[in-house]
Amino acid sequence: METTLTLLDLGGAVALLLWGLHMVQTGIQRAFGAQLRRFLGMALGHRGKALLAGLGVTAILQSSTATGLMVASFAGAGLVELVPALATMLGANLGTTLIVQLLSFDVAGVASLGILVGVMMFRRGEQSRTRDLGRVAIGLGLMLTALHQLLALVTPYENAPSLKLMLGAVATDPTLAALVSAAVTWAAHSSVAVVLLIMSFAAKGVVPPATAFAMVVGANLGTAINPLLESSAGADGAARRLPLGNLLNRLVGAVLVLPALPWLSHWVIAFAPDARRAVADFHTGFNLVLALLFFPLLTPYAALLRRLLPERVAERDPAQPLYLGAVEREAPSVALAGAAREALRMADVLEGMLRAAGDALASGDRRRIAEARRLDDVLDKLNTAIRAYLAKLDADAMNEGDHRRLAQVFHFATNLEHAGDVVDQNIMAAVGKRLKRGVVLGSAEQAQIQAVIERLCTNLRRAASVFMTEDPRAARDLAAEKEAFRDLEAAATAAELAKLRDGHADALDTPVAAGALHVDLVRDFKRINTHLVSAAAYPVLEAEGTLLPSRLKSEQ
Repeated sequence: METTLTLLDLGGAVALLLWGLHMVQTGIQRAFGAQLRRFLGMALGHRGKALLAGLGVTAILQSSTATGLMVASFAGAGLVELVPALATMLGANLGTTLIVQLLSFDVAGVASLGILVGVMMFRRGEQSRTRDLGRVAIGLGLMLTALHQLLALVTPYENAPSLKLMLGAVATDPTLAALVSAAVTWAAHSSVAVVLLIMSFAAKGVVPPATAFAMVVGANLGTAINPLLESSAGADGAARRLPLGNLLNRLVGAVLVLPALPWLSHWVIAFAPDARRAVADFHTGFNLVLALLFFPLLTPYAALLRRLLPERVAERDPAQPLYLGAVEREAPSVALAGAAREALRMADVLEGMLRAAGDALASGDRRRIAEARRLDDVLDKLNTAIRAYLAKLDADAMNEGDHRRLAQVFHFATNLEHAGDVVDQNIMAAVGKRLKRGVVLGSAEQAQIQAVIERLCTNLRRAASVFMTEDPRAARDLAAEKEAFRDLEAAATAAELAKLRDGHADALDTPVAAGALHVDLVRDFKRINTHLVSAAAYPVLEAEGTLLPSRLKSEQ
């Protein structure tokens, strides 16, 4: 009976540790989630910067999973290559070791102070960020309290036969110890909590150093399993490359380190005689060595992952959402990242519609008209799914930045859906009339239309990039395209008027004559471009304070 009560107390202390870590993560995400995501997106252009960004963001969030989901949202949208994404995960794995390093010191005395300060900030804070930082302080205090309880619980029972029997089988086999630790980490969804638990066991001699190090290796394996399982829901090879790459480098590290633990454990203990510090140093060293080992090999490693997981060829329902997972609603920043990934799928669908329209204009293939209209149905369904998903998010769990990002995702998806309606209801209708009445565009007009479509597709990709990175300079460049499309419309209208004045035959033939069709198409393309600018550039410029409220000149 006494053993059962002890195990219940142990489970409660572990639960308190997990809850404290959860409060730290959610508090940081609410306070700085939008800024961290923007910073991460801007650093993903170079593998060195990506590694440092992954380290820094994860050190703040204390969740390599959250960092991985952010990076996966960029990679899934095609906005970042696999090599810098893998570099980010190497940095993220190193970043998770920093809080373990901090808590390996004897800082339990500040637990009560942290909770006191956190409660005062949470209850008295007038700004949402102050309350969020209060949650972080409370979470750290709870984590320190839980670690103190774990040590107090383990101390009387470190020589108990039941506990020694339970851990005896694990202690004799490093591979078994690593597998058990990996399973516990997978179930707990937190390598930090498991490593802190291992640290407590090692501090009281419940497990020998070699076993503790083997369990640390297992914790690093376990934390890489969940992202791979979550990415498998989409079943697309390209979407699973990043989490698989992260798991494989953990696995390579385990294969290299586990056989060498008898020698390594003596060396680590000689370097850090304190068992708690030894576990923390081994955890950091393991991830640091893997980062140094894999960083120079990321290019061939990425090529290997592409061969192992080629892009899926089999057809799937394109209107089925892939990233709107119910579990992700627990963390607003992660849920919004999933909604953003889904909105970027809408951008891909809209680009397919534009290219189908261009092909239909060039070749007169009615199948391309049907394809564009089928894609419009996909666009409508994705927009509906995103709107419904966003509506279900807990408004009270989101900070000001989360609410702003939610509005951006909603605005982006709505504008893309309206742009799709222009393609379907206006452009495709005009193309259908052209085919029915045999109106033929001139070669110069046809070339201009194709050039405009290419420019729209480029602007669509720009809009997707601005939507994810919120880069003000890119937003201003995209907004400048409105003037360019106004000039295109004015030029097309002037040319049509010139034909009418000259009595040109095809300008007076039918309501859908070549000249009129050309002007209508350019005007519709201008409307689509306006939706793209409104979807991505305007929210960024408005937040920056550089967007004028009106184009009208103020009265003097």
